[in-house]
Amino acid sequence: MISPWDRLYTTSCCLCCHVRTGTIILGIWYMLINAVVMLILLTALSDPEHYHLTSAEIANDLDVMDDSHMCIAAAISLLMIMIAGMATYGAYKQLAAWIIPFFCYQVFDFALNTLVAISIIVYPNTIQDYLQQLPGNFPYKEEIMDMNVCLVFIVLLFIGCILAFKAYLIACVWNCYRYVSGQGTTDVLVYVTTNDTTVLLPPYDDSMMTTLPPKHNPPPYVSA
Repeated sequence: MISPWDRLYTTSCCLCCHVRTGTIILGIWYMLINAVVMLILLTALSDPEHYHLTSAEIANDLDVMDDSHMCIAAAISLLMIMIAGMATYGAYKQLAAWIIPFFCYQVFDFALNTLVAISIIVYPNTIQDYLQQLPGNFPYKEEIMDMNVCLVFIVLLFIGCILAFKAYLIACVWNCYRYVSGQGTTDVLVYVTTNDTTVLLPPYDDSMMTTLPPKHNPPPYVSA
């Protein structure tokens, strides 16, 4: 019997790449995105008068993001760079334990997006409430609010596509973890059990070294 996990296991992703290569590319992509976000946040912190959004610009009583929120966002971006870097290094050096934090983040992010989709299904009016909080000069605001059911369907379809893509990336990282973990367990001792006895078989390489006779040089050629 083959388990469902074994049926889903594959060493290729994106139809052409190896799972190690895909995980390395994904880790580098996450590092670049979070590095850009952290650079923007640090620039905004260094020049708050130029990048700070006030309440008059968004028709709200509170600021969009103060300095404390920016510091927290920058710290999260730095943490994500470290986690993605660990996954990239683990996939390159075939260290399975280094991939686990990035995989856990992917699962956590997928769970959050799933909760967002469920909240939209249970409370579809949350989309209208969010649109009402947008500025009055937001393009096509009234047309979007008049869509109602179609708007909910479009949002759910968009979130569903995102969830499917995230699930595929999770499967790629998990297959990379299984592949890297399997590289360290190739020399496994095999137990063969019969009705009466249990025999411990050595690895294949060791058994071949012990069973094959040593090679000797051929005798020198002597002319007649």
